[in-house]
Amino acid sequence: MRIERLPLNALRAFAEAARENSFKAAAYRLSVTPGAVSRQVKQLEEHLGVILFDRHANGVCVTDAGRLLADDVQAGLLRIASGVQQATERSEDTFRLLISAPPSFLQLWLLPRLTSFEANEQQIEISLDAEARLTPPYWQTNRARLSLRYGEGPWPDANSVRLFDDTLFPVCSPSLLTKENVTLPRDLLAQTLLTVNWSPHSSRSFPGWSDWFKSTGVMMKKMPSQRQYSLYSLALDQAIAGQGVVLASYPLIADRLESGVLVRPFGSRFPLTLPFSYDLILPNEGVIPPAANRFIEWLEHEAALFSGTSI
Repeated sequence: MRIERLPLNALRAFAEAARENSFKAAAYRLSVTPGAVSRQVKQLEEHLGVILFDRHANGVCVTDAGRLLADDVQAGLLRIASGVQQATERSEDTFRLLISAPPSFLQLWLLPRLTSFEANEQQIEISLDAEARLTPPYWQTNRARLSLRYGEGPWPDANSVRLFDDTLFPVCSPSLLTKENVTLPRDLLAQTLLTVNWSPHSSRSFPGWSDWFKSTGVMMKKMPSQRQYSLYSLALDQAIAGQGVVLASYPLIADRLESGVLVRPFGSRFPLTLPFSYDLILPNEGVIPPAANRFIEWLEHEAALFSGTSI
């Protein structure tokens, strides 16, 4: 098929939908509506004469034919993006650093601290990729891609630097505590419990409210209903608004605890220590470019400062 006849916008929408197995998630990444993604995918299916997604009441699922096409389309889009990036480079002196990290960690921990690094590194151009899955790190003379990931190593085909460990504990708005009697863990059974769906790199499942209640000695026949979120920022916004209690990962809520918009109803009691950690993922071969090394040293310093203030 000649390239001028390819529906490129539809291919991009299809690639995102196939990667997420969701029109809604693809729409979020593309800043369009789910209906627009659905129409683009339908246009592509009609253009090709192939069913790319099975539709059902709870969502969509990419077909075998769709998966094969998605692999080729995603590879092609990556090559196009790489070519565009190389063609638009502003200066040979600028080092380009791409940081890939889970969306919540990127937004809630890294971004508030990154400004200080960028202010002192005028010749490093930083791009951020909010991606939950591990993307292979690499470095070259004038560019590098590093990954920040949450989980339990070892990480495949890469070296890693542990930044800090993790702990879970309940947090809520101070206003909630003024209205509700929350003094013991069992008191949370009467509250709206907010939870976040995590997919850490590990064979273990991510602990949730049932694990936390068990660790505190609270016995129950049935867990109360929970309100599910895909991102920590969404759950935290609801907790800050006094709409419930969230079981939070400390690095993601440390700044909000310091500002006072969130509090720990039990103080330092009842933490749930996890086997997971936040790690910096590095290539396992090649020579570290000086600019990338400066970022690594800065990040390790920030992580050490943060660990020193952990509750």
